[in-house]
Amino acid sequence: MKYLLIPLLIILSLQSCKSSKLRRKNKEKTAKIIIGSKTPEFNNAIELSSNKPRSTRKSVISYAEQFLGTPYKWGGTTKRGMDCSGLVFESFQSENIFLPRISRDMAKKGDKIKLNEVLEGDLLFFKTGNRRDAINHVGLVVAIRNNDIKFIHATTREGVIISGLNETYWLNAFFQARRVL
Repeated sequence: MKYLLIPLLIILSLQSCKSSKLRRKNKEKTAKIIIGSKTPEFNNAIELSSNKPRSTRKSVISYAEQFLGTPYKWGGTTKRGMDCSGLVFESFQSENIFLPRISRDMAKKGDKIKLNEVLEGDLLFFKTGNRRDAINHVGLVVAIRNNDIKFIHATTREGVIISGLNETYWLNAFFQARRVL
């Protein structure tokens, strides 16, 4: 019995892009995002402006793009394997911006924005597959070309790739866009 308990606890603690069916009734419109040291618990915390310079946006995107072609790994955060929220989490952390590790929790940070307001560096949230009742996927906007929003994300089949929001699957699964930079 104790041999089954330890792996079960590890699996439960390694949630990534999966999402629960529980929703909070009080959604936050804005939230503080801590920048600075490697852990959010430090004394010199400052609140991140929603109008972060373009160079920060580009740095976050460039960091994410270095993972293109990385295979999918549930709970992964390295070149050996990456999941969608791990990609976004690590990319923002590279600029000392700390977001939650799970996509449904990331979707509570920053400001909700309309698709026609999306800029590079904004986040797109999706309700995919059999779990269309809860956010379970996130992508980082890398470009806006020919009226199509391009975003980098990790898929279970192709690993880290860039897709377009105009692709039928992603457009149907799209839930909301948020700005944290």
